Order: sequence, then structure tokens, then C-alpha cells
Amino acid sequence: MSENKIIKAIKDKGKTLEAEMSFFDHLEALRWHLVRASVAIVIFTSVVFYYYDWIFDTIIMGPSKSTFWTYRMLCKIGAALHRDGFCINNVHVKLINTEMAGQFTLEINSALIIGITMGIPYLIWEIWRFIKPALHDAERKAATGFVFYACLLFFTGVLFGYFVITPMSINFLSGFTVSSAIQNLFDVDSYISSVATLTLATGVVFQLPIIVYILANLGVMTPKFMKETRRYAIVVILIIAAVVTPTPDMLTMTVVSIPLFVLYEVSIIVAGLVEKRRIKKEQELNKA
Repeated sequence: MSENKIIKAIKDKGKTLEAEMSFFDHLEALRWHLVRASVAIVIFTSVVFYYYDWIFDTIIMGPSKSTFWTYRMLCKIGAALHRDGFCINNVHVKLINTEMAGQFTLEINSALIIGITMGIPYLIWEIWRFIKPALHDAERKAATGFVFYACLLFFTGVLFGYFVITPMSINFLSGFTVSSAIQNLFDVDSYISSVATLTLATGVVFQLPIIVYILANLGVMTPKFMKETRRYAIVVILIIAAVVTPTPDMLTMTVVSIPLFVLYEVSIIVAGLVEKRRIKKEQELNKA
């Protein structure tokens, strides 16, 4: 009896060691995926450093200039509608630096932010490569195009945030004054932080269909539930729009809210497709 117990204990210990080795093997694999993603981000950041002068003047400072694409398009829209007030001929942005190493850290931080943004598609791809071997064939087939759609939605959100939300917010905040005795002089770190936050936050918010797709596959989110809670979703979307846009301007909030409403409706369609596929699989299993 004692001999059988010893043999059983040895077998259990072997299984435990095998499981621990498998766990550490997964950690090692994840580490190398993250290392490769980090190398890609470093490469993108180096490219940004090389072209930093052009990137800073054209891209980073773009929304602070009246020649920015968005302001020119607004002027054309106003002319087409025969309405005055659409043109923005002067953006009152005056930047200052208040720290000794401020401009040096500014270049490093802004280059790193842009490098990370450019490297996100590769990071998502590496994470997908890590997760993919653990999926069944049906799950892999269901997740086909995940990297493409996640990146597409992210960069669509980034572009929307950069060309719509950011210039409208900067134009409003730069011209807002409590009293004529107070002059607006913005710290350059505050400006960079605002542009980065508005742009990247919108890119993250645009991942809503992907999140709903994952939750629908887990059975947490259903189209029926999303339709029934649509009225509450509208309130949440308006709150998100208010948070993303740091301005009380109703026009800006409305412009931000409309794409979010569209994304929510698209998410309902996505959840419906997932539910139909799950029901079809259950019917096929029942027939078998």
C-alpha cells in the first residue's frame, strides 16, 4: 500500500513539474513576443527622432495653425452652405516652456508616444501570435481578421481624434477667457498632453466593436441585451463624449457622439452575427 502511495506521489509530482515547465515556457514565449514588439517600437521612435523637425512643425503643431486641414475644410463647408462663422482664420495658441530641460524631455516623450502609436499594429500582431496556438480551429477561423480590424478601428479613431476632436477642442480652449485681464499662455507639455490624450483616447474608444465581439463569443453580450439597454448606452456615450472632449461646446460633443452611436449600432450587428453562428453550431451538434 505504501509503495503504491509513493508511486502515485511521484507521478503527481511529475505532472506538477510538467505543468510548471509549461507555464514558464509560455512566459518565455510571451517575453520574446513582447521583446520583438519593443524593438519595433524603438525602431519607429528612432525614425520619428530622425524626422522630428518636420513631424513637430507639421503634425504635432498642425492643429494650432489656421492652415490646418480641418480649418480649411470648415471654411469650404461654410462657403458651400453660404454661412458665415465656419472659417477659423486665427488660432490663439501661444506656447511657453517653463523648465530647464523641458524642450529636451518634450522631444523624447513626444517621439516615444508617436513611436508607440505606430508600433501598436505590430504589438497586436505579436499578441495574436502568442494567443493563436491555444485556440481551436473553429476559434481561429472565427477570429480571422482580428488584427486587421483592430488596427483599422484604432487608426480610424486616431485620425478622427486628430482631425476632428483635437482641432475643435484646441480652437475652443485657446480662445476661451474668463477675463480680458488674463492672457492665455500654455505650457508646451500641456499642449502635447492634450493632443496625445484626445487622439489616443479616441483610438481606444473606437475598439468598441472588437470588445463586443469578444464578449459576444464569451456569451456575456447579446444583441437583445444591447437593444434593450440602448437608452442607457446613449447616456454613457454622451458621458464619454463629454470626457473625451474637454470643452462644453455642444457642437463638438455632438460631432464626437455621432460616430460612437454608429459604432454601438455596428456592435449590435456584430453581436447578432456571433449569436447566429453560435446557434447554428448548437443545432449542428444536436443533429449529430
